Amino acid sequence: MKKIFFALVFSALVLSACTGETSTNIIETENIESLVSSTKENAEKYDVSKFEEYELQDIIDGDTIRIKYNGSSEKVRLLLVDTPETNHETLGEQPYGPEAKEFAKQLLAGQDSVYLEFDVSYRDKYKRLLAYVYTKDGISIQEQLLKNGLARVAYIYEPNTKHVDWFNSIQKTAQNSATGIWSVEDYVTNRGYDKEVYYAATKESNDASSTENDKSNTANDNNSCVIKGNINSKGNKIYHTPGQRDYENTVAEEMFCTKEEAEAAGFIPAKQ
Repeated sequence: MKKIFFALVFSALVLSACTGETSTNIIETENIESLVSSTKENAEKYDVSKFEEYELQDIIDGDTIRIKYNGSSEKVRLLLVDTPETNHETLGEQPYGPEAKEFAKQLLAGQDSVYLEFDVSYRDKYKRLLAYVYTKDGISIQEQLLKNGLARVAYIYEPNTKHVDWFNSIQKTAQNSATGIWSVEDYVTNRGYDKEVYYAATKESNDASSTENDKSNTANDNNSCVIKGNINSKGNKIYHTPGQRDYENTVAEEMFCTKEEAEAAGFIPAKQ
């Protein structure tokens, strides 16, 4: 794999791919609050005056909410985006699913209503409402999920394609930055998400990190063992410590960390 999140300060903690090594860019749940705060402050606000306002009842997951619609409680599926699952009956929980849900939840926290922009067709085959969802101050939920690597553009079915070009351009930026779901190559597929690929990449990254740490620790240990043990032409075992006259010119047969260690191996100290 050429590249493998995480972490942003949600969107900011991004790791780019490195040739020859893998790393996992993980979105940390505890950073969502900071991300949402930044989003609310910096996101583009759209005019929602022409859209329809409905009572918000619940956040089901990253791409599905529940509203009160014409007196009934109904699910709304966010058009043209797909977030990883949080509790699917067959797929279970997928990486970035809980983060996507928490992001949407916090972005809509404290709001008793949302604005819905409908396309041509109002419902899908499961009878769910289909819409582009905005906060009361005009932030597009779909745009921010895509921007922060928490959703992919998906389920593009005519005639509901009004914002597909817009969404694809946002997704492209997230892909190029290896943000969120895009930080693990091949985790996102045309069919959804492959968590086995994600976990394999994570394991590979952790194993590589552990190996590097072991090498570093070994190097540090070796660097601290600077006493040179040499056997001279007469067969005498002599050890030399830094600062002694012949230390730099001495070829070490063995290296020791302490004088006691050298003497225990049968070496005696050099006279100069």
